[in-house]
Amino acid sequence: MLLYMKNKILFILFILIYSCTYTQNTRDMQSRHSITRNNDPGQYPIELSSEDWKNKLEPMQYHVLREAGTERPFTGIYYQNKDAGIYYSAATGQPLFASEAKFDSGCGWPSFFEPITEGSILYRKDTTHGMIRTEIIDSSSGSHLGHVFDDGPPPTGLRYCMNSAAMIFVKNGAAAPALVKEYMEKNASEEERKAVAEFTGEL
Repeated sequence: MLLYMKNKILFILFILIYSCTYTQNTRDMQSRHSITRNNDPGQYPIELSSEDWKNKLEPMQYHVLREAGTERPFTGIYYQNKDAGIYYSAATGQPLFASEAKFDSGCGWPSFFEPITEGSILYRKDTTHGMIRTEIIDSSSGSHLGHVFDDGPPPTGLRYCMNSAAMIFVKNGAAAPALVKEYMEKNASEEERKAVAEFTGEL
């Protein structure tokens, strides 16, 4: 009986110490690496029903883009991609990042230090999983892309941590898929058209 009580007390002490340590580590991580932005209007140029999104997207794409899911680290198809080109939203075909902004962060997900245009990304506060983070979404449909942190390289000091499933990569010189062509023809802003043309050399 005494041995049982002793083990029980030790177990409770372990839980308390672990909880305090975890909370402090979480707070430290938030203070060092999180940024707070929130400019999500809640309405977007392209809006579909959940059923239409499910019919349009692959299961993993839907989970990430529409349910704010996350790929397992080091598994995304673009994690180690080093080709020159542009990354577009897999939901709408909106241009998001140029390959020249991609860097190896070692975090397990594709990382970029700035979007291709300022207006292509929107930000919203994310308080899930006991942390305060900044979620990033595409401005064309409000689809989840990943999160942004303040531990990136110069010149921005930011790390846009992306899910590969949220993107479509088009290598310079390759034909763009129908989704990208349709967005660029019907929905792209002048800033987006100019940025894509300048990067690809198709002025």
